[in-house]
Amino acid sequence: MKRNCSLTPRQALAVYALLCTATLGIALIFTLRGAWMVLAFALIETTAVGAALLHYCRHALDHERIRLQEGCLLVERADGTRHLEVKLDPSHARVSLPDAGIRTLVLIEARGVRVEIGRFLTPSARLELVSALRRALGGASLLYTAPGRPL
Repeated sequence: MKRNCSLTPRQALAVYALLCTATLGIALIFTLRGAWMVLAFALIETTAVGAALLHYCRHALDHERIRLQEGCLLVERADGTRHLEVKLDPSHARVSLPDAGIRTLVLIEARGVRVEIGRFLTPSARLELVSALRRALGGASLLYTAPGRPL
């Protein structure tokens, strides 16, 4: 699961370079004609746009991953420069969605360790994630049974 971004960081840098070139080029023309305040405001504008694009680029690659490996349920979450990796015991993992609210995240809990995921999903996609995780854990978890397998 990843953030829905229309530009990669490289594309955002190219757009910023084009914007700076155009803005500062026009500002230099006005400065040569005696309107030096235009250059000052152009510098403020390009700095503000640069700060906004820097924030965008830092979070453009945010993601959440869930992997069910042999004996391990691995949950990875990248948020800007922070990276979280949690290993859970799939035989004791419990997947729940406390309510169907817009901001409610999917909760995975095993042996006292809790992880919330699904920040980039819609509420309906979170419900699908819960059912898919429960199906996937059916073979590994003691809490969920696979279809046709007795308790």
